[in-house]
Amino acid sequence: MEVLAVPLPSLRRDRIELTGLRVHGRHGVLPQEKIDGHDFGLDIALELSTAPAAARDDLRRTVSYADVAHLAAGIVGGESLDLIETLAERIAAAVLEAHPLVRAVEVAVHKPSAPIGLPFVDVAVRIRREAAPVDAVIALGSNLGDRLAHLERALALLGQAEGVEIAWRGTVVETDPVGGVEQDDFANTVAGLRTTRGPWELLELARTIEADAQRVRTLRWGPRTLDVDVIAWGDLIQDDEELTLPHPRAHERAFVLAPWAAVRPDDVLPARGRVADLLRAAPDRAGVRPWGLS
Repeated sequence: MEVLAVPLPSLRRDRIELTGLRVHGRHGVLPQEKIDGHDFGLDIALELSTAPAAARDDLRRTVSYADVAHLAAGIVGGESLDLIETLAERIAAAVLEAHPLVRAVEVAVHKPSAPIGLPFVDVAVRIRREAAPVDAVIALGSNLGDRLAHLERALALLGQAEGVEIAWRGTVVETDPVGGVEQDDFANTVAGLRTTRGPWELLELARTIEADAQRVRTLRWGPRTLDVDVIAWGDLIQDDEELTLPHPRAHERAFVLAPWAAVRPDDVLPARGRVADLLRAAPDRAGVRPWGLS
């Protein structure tokens, strides 16, 4: 196993727990249950990384437990079902669909007034469901030292990371620098990932891999051993000064689009369009060429 200069971050998840939510619903097998109903209890635990939200005290970086409570209450108070097993499944599926930052959810549905006919305290169904892996795209660039070696090591580390599978790799291109800083040309590529990491967890991984390459942030758009950017994470659209998705300039950067379009021209950058079409309109496309042609 390769020895890393910087250990890769593990998948450690925090929990937001909502307990004891009470909602009236008409669920049960017996006809009278569908008329009179029961008071059901809900416990819901959300698994995600809360550190980004805590760092900026920013609700947009986490999940509102009030929103989750109202979502679950609407399901319990809605369509009558026979089984609380079904009810738990529907709540879990709805939470994961509505809140992509949640990477796993645990739902307990309590039915303390179930018509059992014997003394008991409670009956409950408790399930845990994980979110499906997400397709993500990252871009890599280097213009210091052995550029290709930096890209290859970064991709190797990505492939070693927990919760990350490299689904495809773009071509390598050589790129004129942008941003007006005098420096050497870049080697650039992209890769598609299949990942169970959330977007903030993927950003943390990208920064760790940059640190492994001794990346130093001193001059904006200046020379660097390695740049690893999260370009897209599923269809998520978010505006955050630290992680805007999709990447705010990816749609106009040929050094991202060219290696991507070379292998997957029909892919779509969320909210922007087809990759091959974006490449044709990219203002810097004349400064990008296949690796080894310069």
